[in-house]
Amino acid sequence: MRPFGRQRLKPDHDPVEISEKKGIRYLHLGGPAIQSAMRIKDPYALELEYTRAMLAFLLYNEAPRRIALIGLGGASIAKFIHRNLPDSHLTALEVNPGVVSAARSYFLLPDDDARLAVQVGDGAEYVRAQDGTLDVLLVDGYDAHRIVEALASLDFYAACRDALAPGGVAVFNLWGSDRFFDIYFDRVAKAFEDHTLILPAEKKGNIQLFAFKPPLPNTGLVALNERACRLEARLGLEMPVFVERMRQYNATDPGGFRL
Repeated sequence: MRPFGRQRLKPDHDPVEISEKKGIRYLHLGGPAIQSAMRIKDPYALELEYTRAMLAFLLYNEAPRRIALIGLGGASIAKFIHRNLPDSHLTALEVNPGVVSAARSYFLLPDDDARLAVQVGDGAEYVRAQDGTLDVLLVDGYDAHRIVEALASLDFYAACRDALAPGGVAVFNLWGSDRFFDIYFDRVAKAFEDHTLILPAEKKGNIQLFAFKPPLPNTGLVALNERACRLEARLGLEMPVFVERMRQYNATDPGGFRL
């Protein structure tokens, strides 16, 4: 027996890697999968469609006051909110300190200020500590291979519901090709009593799952389309396309829940 033999210790976090191709900078965690992307000539735009789709929460609340983001990545969403939603305060949780360093060094994440707080810590613990005052909760927590398990349990999804203020919305970034997708979907639906809508990406496997805490939105489809056009003109996001896609993929009217 060799009690003091050499051991290969598993690192606490996936290694952060940066690559560039055709004017786009990418962030990777321990493998080739793209975790985040930034067009170098337009660093504040949302390069990946799924990040733009996550912002579809604006269809239901154009001016949220308190937003939380679990999973920072290359800070695309954090930068966009900080730059374009001046009345909102964003708290971003990231468990991997290397990701925060990379976001600030390579992806132009600004320093914390009165409207932005980036914290290195456990996103699940943060959610459980909230007191029901979040207007919006965005969950995008992946490691090199899949969703972080602590961010995919029924208990966690129930905590997300409890963290929201009345009328609040949570958005979960899921992979449709994930063999656990149906399990995650069912857990969210159970935690939120089926008050959900899906928004699939057009080309890749991302599916945004929107979950609502009552009272539910009831704007009507015409009013929702008007808001979508207004947001597209103001922010350059294809919101009318997202509304139409939600209409196609959900059994209920995305502008007026009757669940």
